[in-house]
Amino acid sequence: MTNWEVNPAEYECKHVQQADIVDIITAREVPLGGPRAMTVRRTLPQRKRSLIGPWCFLDHYGPDDVGATGGMAVPRHPHTGLATVTLLFEGLIEHIDTTGFSNIVRPSEVNLMIAGSGISHSEFSTGDTSILHGVQLWYALPEAKRNSTPGSQHYVAEPQVVPGGTVLTYIGSLAGVTSPIDTRIDALAAQVVMKPGETVTLDIDPSFEHGVVLDSGELTIHVGEHDQTLGKDELAYLPLGPEQISFTASDSPTRIILIGGKPFEDTIVMWWNFVGRSHDAIVQYRNAWQAEIRMKEPPANTAKDMESGKYFDGMAVPRFGAHFPEGEPAPLPAPKLPNARIKPRIQP
Repeated sequence: MTNWEVNPAEYECKHVQQADIVDIITAREVPLGGPRAMTVRRTLPQRKRSLIGPWCFLDHYGPDDVGATGGMAVPRHPHTGLATVTLLFEGLIEHIDTTGFSNIVRPSEVNLMIAGSGISHSEFSTGDTSILHGVQLWYALPEAKRNSTPGSQHYVAEPQVVPGGTVLTYIGSLAGVTSPIDTRIDALAAQVVMKPGETVTLDIDPSFEHGVVLDSGELTIHVGEHDQTLGKDELAYLPLGPEQISFTASDSPTRIILIGGKPFEDTIVMWWNFVGRSHDAIVQYRNAWQAEIRMKEPPANTAKDMESGKYFDGMAVPRFGAHFPEGEPAPLPAPKLPNARIKPRIQP
């Protein structure tokens, strides 16, 4: 998925010190395109918090009537320095990227695409999808991995029955299950479904920060002696330390997405679909994308890089992949950059 905001904010994201035992982040609605397009509920990044472990972006969408909104229709667009994770509750999405990987993502499955030094891809809900409902997440890659080789993976998670509900472990380890997905970092992403009135208790990694998004039902989170209710579409942040967490559903089936990871120590800059380390790097990524899709003549420094076959950071031209199927919709041009340079975003 791409960040469709007309004027995407530019974020300088830093790890912050431990917060209260459970901190609640309210989603903001972001339309993905025109007035009839899908609207997502975005909980990361926000001014209150930019990162949970390495996780830097979280969009929750649906159940969305595809007949009314057109569903997901995201032409080819670029990414750098991050990985995207696609999880579905309802509907089907076709993924195509410039590594030559393509597939259909279904509920209970995960697509992981590691952008590394640069990749581009498209995502479209399939013609037989009537309802689209799911979550799109990104995590930032650390300095040692951010220019690594792009790659994509797909995994069908097996439901693990636990007292009170069911767990699907998409990434990392939870409830005695370890996903085979290679994330290149320590991270967790899982779905937990609770039966009405039941409690699910899970052992968690105390070296991880965790986040909990409530998709359906009503939820109470128990961490030690602390209880916290979580509203629909809200994101709960849990700092490192706890070794166990419990979730109690009300009188209806309840579904959550649980994410986690070790605190991300690098300072990153996010703008549109790029993660970098500076404003200047983001400008270079944008120039490269615009030049590679032939939207405009590149600036002199980018043109010189392209002639030499390597960009400013030593990455090969083309940065965003040379192989994409013919006959696909035209690629997305990048939005205009903000007039001002990045200002640090200091979280409370």
